[in-house]
Order: sequence, then C-alpha cells, then structure tokens
Amino acid sequence: MSKILDEVLAANQAYVAGFGDKGELALPPARSFAILTCMDARLDPAKYAGLSEGDAHVIRNAGGRASDDAIRSLVISYKLLGTREWFIIHHTNCGMELFTDEIMRRLLNSSLKTASIDAEGWHDSGDGPGSAECNYIDWLTIKNQEASVLEDVSRVRNHPLVPGNIPVYGYIYDCKTGRLIEVPAATEAGKAAAN
Repeated sequence: MSKILDEVLAANQAYVAGFGDKGELALPPARSFAILTCMDARLDPAKYAGLSEGDAHVIRNAGGRASDDAIRSLVISYKLLGTREWFIIHHTNCGMELFTDEIMRRLLNSSLKTASIDAEGWHDSGDGPGSAECNYIDWLTIKNQEASVLEDVSRVRNHPLVPGNIPVYGYIYDCKTGRLIEVPAATEAGKAAAN
C-alpha cells in the first residue's frame, strides 16, 4: 500500500472511534443551504462557513464553477433535499486563473502526464500519448474572479430548473486572510424573486 493510503485508512479508523451518533444524521442538510466552491485544498468550507456534519451540502469542482454537473447537484439539493439558499464561492490565487482552454488542450493533446509551470509557462513533463478528447471539454477557466462569480451566479439564477425563490449569493474566499468577500453584483443578480 502507498503511504497516503495507509495515512487515510489510519485517519478513518481514528474517526470511526469517535463517530458517536453521527450515523443518525438526517439525509437533508439541517441548515438547508448549499455551497458551490472550488476543490482547492486550501479551502475548508466547514471552517470558513462554520459547518458540522449534516449542516449543508458542499459541492466542489475545479474553480467552483456552475458547470452542468454542479447545477445538477444544486437542483437535487433543492428539489429532493430541501435546501433554500445557495452560495457560490470562488477564491483568490485560484489555479484556474493560470491557464486557458487552449493551453489545457495543447498539454493534453501532447501527453497525459502531469505538466509543470515556470516563468515561461506550462510544459509537459513527458512524452505522449495524449488524447484529442480534451478538445470537447469546456475547462471553465477564470480570467477575473469577480466576473466569474457573477457569471456563475447569473447562470444558476437564470437556469430553467432553478426556482426563483432561492437566493444565490456570490463570494470570493481570500486565501491570505480566510475572509469571505461579497461580490455585490453577483448577489444582486442572484436575488430571489419577490413572492
């Protein structure tokens, strides 16, 4: 087994030892809200949003983008599990700002090995084979955090499967301070319709 696998399994054993009554948590989130945020390991939604197990749905992907799959999860969160408010939270210093669709496609067409970055840009660390399948994916890269939060909140707010009574809030997590910074234009765009 790998060192990482050993560490994960050992941590799980310790977690199980103190699991207590968490097996009795209800399926719907107790605080009736969902967060869509980035998969970046520096972000801990449980800590920055004060969550415990069972409190909220946390949906994560690269960039915290409102992809079709993220919207699918939000719709399920509302329709079947009763969430009533949604947060879209991007963050400073996001890796999705470091490349474009064209760069990602060039790298993946060339090789499937892990790439590296330096002052001159991205480089493949190995020879092929690559795959042209990368040409059919919108990588949802980010040029400007405020603009991407506004775009994602607007996409969710205007999606035909999203009811108008759900407020969608837009924030940026500051990786240097841990602070959530509101994107006012996004929160305005995500306002719930008046009843």
